[in-house]
Amino acid sequence: MTAFRVLIVEDEMLIAMDMEDMLAEMGFEVVGPAPCLERGMELARREAFDMAVLDINLAGRTSFPIADILRERGIPFLFATGYGVAGLLEKYVGTTTLQKPVEFLQLKAEIVALRQLGENSTV
Repeated sequence: MTAFRVLIVEDEMLIAMDMEDMLAEMGFEVVGPAPCLERGMELARREAFDMAVLDINLAGRTSFPIADILRERGIPFLFATGYGVAGLLEKYVGTTTLQKPVEFLQLKAEIVALRQLGENSTV
């Protein structure tokens, strides 16, 4: 059985490392982390992974183009941001959004919920 793979897109290295540690502790394999929009888009297009965690603000640019790629590919994702839901574009309202700093148990619960939705999806 292959490991459940999670893409991290986060421009703040300490936060990315913390998230990577949390995901590894949960038993997941991390893809990335991608520190910028361009790298995040590249990984979103070509890598194989099961879900993604996206920071909305990447050095003053948004990760919404990455989210668009993930939607096209049918890969679930959540946002982790200091802005909370206030930073979402209208088309992403309703997307799981975690307030940073992200808590371990909160992240784990949301990933489990997204995994279950994916397993029950007919997409």
